Amino acid sequence: MLSIKNLHAYYGKSHVLHGVTFEVAPGEIVALLGRNGSGRSTTAKAIMGLVDCEGSIGWKQSEIVGKKAYQIAHMGIGYVPENRDIFPKLTVHQNLLLGQKGSGKGSRWSFNDMYSMFPRLQERQHTEAGVLSGGEQQMLTLCRTLMGNPDLIIIDEPTEGLAPKIVELVGQYLQTLKAKGVSVLLIEQKLTIAMTISDRALVMGHGSIVFQGTPEALRADAYIRKEWLEV
Repeated sequence: MLSIKNLHAYYGKSHVLHGVTFEVAPGEIVALLGRNGSGRSTTAKAIMGLVDCEGSIGWKQSEIVGKKAYQIAHMGIGYVPENRDIFPKLTVHQNLLLGQKGSGKGSRWSFNDMYSMFPRLQERQHTEAGVLSGGEQQMLTLCRTLMGNPDLIIIDEPTEGLAPKIVELVGQYLQTLKAKGVSVLLIEQKLTIAMTISDRALVMGHGSIVFQGTPEALRADAYIRKEWLEV
């Protein structure tokens, strides 16, 4: 579904990604792990057309390098950035409405689905998003992205700063996506959630992929964990 080959990305003259290659299959959860500054978020931005890059990003047999972010989104890739980017003066329901593409017909997700997954959002659907807690805002931005009916969702640090109970909810949410056939590229620092729900794990270091394999293989590889993950 998503096939990245020899991807290089740049911020001005700064060369950040160095020949990144990996794939995400339909209905697969892939965790992209690594320390801060390893290139994980830049990889997400490159896929979404938000940074200068070269190489190949194949999406459903189409090459998307060079396309604009809105074009990529309309091709079926959803992106949840680390900073959440909610509309603070709009209500929860209005934020979700803005996530819909077209009339919303034919989507695998509805408002009821969102409110069923996160009842707290239903309770606060008429509340301005800017006054929500951090956990509620994270739920909202996840759900707003889903309302666009993506086939792949890229989620950058969804559990950052969240209470353990909310982290557990996010994990359940991601497994619900998989059950509905949505692929997930999960960018995380917390190994616990990533290793629990992922089908495969990728580890980044210095802008390159230094490990690809199952969560079980990563658990067994003490060198990779010590060299590239542990602080």
